[in-house]
Amino acid sequence: MRHQLNFSCEGAALAATLDDAPGSTGLLIVSGGNEIRSGAHRGMATLAQRVAAAGHPVFRFDRRGVGDSEGDNGGFESSGPDIAAAIAAFREESPQVSSIVAFGNCDAASALLLHQPLAIDGLIVANPWTYESDADGTDEEPALPPAAAIRARYLSRLKDPKSVIRLVRGEVDFRKLFRGLSALKAPTGPAAPDSLAARIDDAIARLEGPATILLATGDRTAQAFMESCPAALDRVPVRRLASPSHSFAGDDGEWLAARILEILK
Repeated sequence: MRHQLNFSCEGAALAATLDDAPGSTGLLIVSGGNEIRSGAHRGMATLAQRVAAAGHPVFRFDRRGVGDSEGDNGGFESSGPDIAAAIAAFREESPQVSSIVAFGNCDAASALLLHQPLAIDGLIVANPWTYESDADGTDEEPALPPAAAIRARYLSRLKDPKSVIRLVRGEVDFRKLFRGLSALKAPTGPAAPDSLAARIDDAIARLEGPATILLATGDRTAQAFMESCPAALDRVPVRRLASPSHSFAGDDGEWLAARILEILK
């Protein structure tokens, strides 16, 4: 059964949803970006329903300043108190829960990593966000995708006879082509010690509890993470889905739910 409730975080009332179930292992879903707790196209609400139907209670919430919650929106790097308060509220509302696994996609994954240690028993992070904020404080992808994405794109085009024919006929914009190829030649180098990518890589290295990384390998955010935090891929288990869907939309949602249920069991 699904319940709507509120809990407090530093004086602000936060809105939450609990999909109740009898199991002793629960799932905490942390929303990414400025998404409300139902997620993109209600993806997180659907995920919660699937997981609860399998017997595991699921707790979702809107962080301060987002959706139905009070307070100021400080972004994912300021959401540590929100996550900690949600964990406490989850345990209070579901006293049968003895262990909690937290899941986050995009900058929610980054938030769960950066704000460790948290009172959880496991961690699932998907497509962690590693892009830096712009001068105005907004988080945006760079104009060019990461080199890994460019390589994958050109490889797929070289395998496509129609693309080769377009190249021979001169129907290709060579300015865009040379721009992309030049990006492949640019050395990536190690991330700056104070960069978001370096801090996430360090957070993964310091994890003490069990964790799993989920990656949609065709997604630019996932590709940027793989390129900027390669050592992290050897530190914890990684499950990959050949998909460009950043939010695991459509049938990819079934893959996501299946991976999460494997871990909860």
